[in-house]
Amino acid sequence: MDLEQLKYPIGQFTMPEVFDEKQSKIWISEIEALPEQVRNATENINAELLNETYRPGGWTVKQVIHHLPDSHMNAYIRFKLAITEEVPVIRPYHEELWAETEEAKNGDIEMSVLLLKAVHQRLISFLKTLKMEDYQRRYIHPAQGKKFTLAHMLGMYAWHGKHHLAHIKTTIHRG
Repeated sequence: MDLEQLKYPIGQFTMPEVFDEKQSKIWISEIEALPEQVRNATENINAELLNETYRPGGWTVKQVIHHLPDSHMNAYIRFKLAITEEVPVIRPYHEELWAETEEAKNGDIEMSVLLLKAVHQRLISFLKTLKMEDYQRRYIHPAQGKKFTLAHMLGMYAWHGKHHLAHIKTTIHRG
């Protein structure tokens, strides 16, 4: 497997040309399913596999698991900002530095699996209150220097969960 395939095992996210209620429900259900999928994928994982990287120079499985709630907490906040403010500038965070913190490198994955479940329960509860026109609201991502819609963010985070779940599963199956 080449490096690009290891980096993006499900490919990169692309926003479909049509975003409708059917697509929003698919993405919401994918986000909702992620915590249980992570739990199922990791319930019998050993310490050796947790410390394996999914690709050369990549994060360990443990860091990926801790990254998911870090990232999805930020997503929840970004959704709320975009609904409650007019085209807010969201705050980026240095995910690569967060992944190098001691608890992300060595902490018990159970705390992050539980946190992911809680964050997703809250996020899903919120997303189910949105109307289709709400997904056209925008926010500015200063690191990327452009505006994105909430529809794009919904798709991006549905993809993001599947992307990292594939990293976890690929590493486990390789081990």
